[in-house]
Amino acid sequence: MISGVDLVVIGADGGPDRGFGGSALAADGARLLADVLPGMCFDAGSAGCRVAVVDPAADANTMLTEVREAARRPGRWLVVCLLGQLVADPRGRRLALVTGGSTADNAYRRGLAWDWVVSAMVHGDQEEALLLVDAVADRDTWAALERGGGEDGAGELLSYSRVPLWGRVGRYTPGRRGRDDVLPGGDGSFSRSLTAVLEQGIPGAPAAVAPLDLQPAVAARLGGGDPAAAAQPGTTGARLLVPPHGGRLLMRNRAAVRGALAGLSLSEELLAVLWRESAPTDPPSA
Repeated sequence: MISGVDLVVIGADGGPDRGFGGSALAADGARLLADVLPGMCFDAGSAGCRVAVVDPAADANTMLTEVREAARRPGRWLVVCLLGQLVADPRGRRLALVTGGSTADNAYRRGLAWDWVVSAMVHGDQEEALLLVDAVADRDTWAALERGGGEDGAGELLSYSRVPLWGRVGRYTPGRRGRDDVLPGGDGSFSRSLTAVLEQGIPGAPAAVAPLDLQPAVAARLGGGDPAAAAQPGTTGARLLVPPHGGRLLMRNRAAVRGALAGLSLSEELLAVLWRESAPTDPPSA
């Protein structure tokens, strides 16, 4: 049987090194996404979603293995979530997610390379793929992202990714965590903003919404995500990754369901629930 959604959630804990404190809450955000996302998939729901939550302390090989195994399974969608702190290679051309036990000297070599994850998703056996990113970057990595550098620059990995991206990459300054930095998995982060929007829904929107439909509501909740605010002195800045048009991945809009049921009697509500549970799982556009 072909799965509806294969979801791989990676919230990497960079360990005790102070320079990688940006990943301190990544595991919390990963658990939140793993709990909320499956039930929000419009035509699959929890029953049609296979979820793999990777140990926050796992090494890069273990993380990549989970992505590759999910990518090999035939399905409609492959959704991978990366949460934590990003680091660039010495030349500022490649990115990796910092993994546990890393130091300033070996963080890139030990980390989960962005290219590896994207390559596994591109060559997967699903019809569509989406990479959710809730990450931060220190000063040097942020500078590499801002420089761009054409096809060889780290910034191009976010601007022209081979798979659709959705999320936020913010700046992280060690020692300032308690003041103005938004940490992946923390208050104002992409993972918390997305789950809040999914749980509350969007009043006035259809019962099934695409990631792009959700983006304005998610962006409104993101700490430091306003481009105008990011340009002001003293702010951390952020780079928002906006999902593209198209695609058939649809999410449930709980506000629409509440609105539809608001005027029904209890017996009618029960009938509506039974109808929804027995309805076919093929997406409207299939």
